[in-house]
Amino acid sequence: MTDHLIHVLLLVLLPPLLPGVIAKVKARFAGRVGPPVLQLYYDLFKLLRKELIASRTTTWVFLAGPAVGLVTVLLAGLVVPMSGRAAPIAFAGDMILFVYLMALGRFFTTAAAMDTGSAFEGMGSVREVSFASLAEPATLLGFLALGRLAQSLSLSGMLDGVLSETWLARGTPLVFVVVGLFIVLLAENCRIPFDDPNTHLELTMIHEVMVLDHGGPALALVLYGAAVKLYVLGAIIVRIMAPVATGALFLDWAAFVAAMLALAAVVGIVESVMARLRLIHVPRLLTAACLLCGFGFVLLMR
Repeated sequence: MTDHLIHVLLLVLLPPLLPGVIAKVKARFAGRVGPPVLQLYYDLFKLLRKELIASRTTTWVFLAGPAVGLVTVLLAGLVVPMSGRAAPIAFAGDMILFVYLMALGRFFTTAAAMDTGSAFEGMGSVREVSFASLAEPATLLGFLALGRLAQSLSLSGMLDGVLSETWLARGTPLVFVVVGLFIVLLAENCRIPFDDPNTHLELTMIHEVMVLDHGGPALALVLYGAAVKLYVLGAIIVRIMAPVATGALFLDWAAFVAAMLALAAVVGIVESVMARLRLIHVPRLLTAACLLCGFGFVLLMR
């Protein structure tokens, strides 16, 4: 019970810290001080105090998009084990539930963008679902590879301590899966080289252009949901890379938090040393993620 309580508390409180770490690392690489690591917390509190303003042309879908997007990623976070123990929601085949929850959140986000009637937001929605059609197969292939290793179709079974022994025996397939899922993490969270979350040029934006009309509490839900999504997808990679559980509850959770902060720093380094790809090259990198996870699965069939 204590483990599940810590799981929920970290899922709710920790995600806004990760974008702050990424921004701080990028600022250091550029020779700047950068914003404080708690900047997103300040922004969320500020946005929640503002008045919600919506266009007269929008319907309930516009307001449902941010809410459903946040709820789905929070539910997906309850399926992912993060401390070496079973997740609060765990059953055979819950990996399918995870993928469907992420897809449902994306559907409502794109539907809310198109509900505004804006050509720019419609353009961003088309790009979002197009790239998702390649990111989702890569995720499923990665899960299948992990399921083959653990002989389980539950994420809690896949990401338990059995991976610590597998790294020594069959590390090559796991490397393929980790690299493929890391590419998916960058794409799903609209990070460089796929998208630039700090850009303001509508013709090159993907995710950011879909939330141009959101403001106040609605924008706060969007930003918070994006941070939770980064946290949840990052937790999967962290659990694959560091599957060892000591058995000490608070030590395992402290190690997990440290690993998540390290992953955020790695994302910041990647964004600092790479440039944003042209849109025509994005599908190639996502195809590479599918192939890497697929190769990992094929190697495990031997």
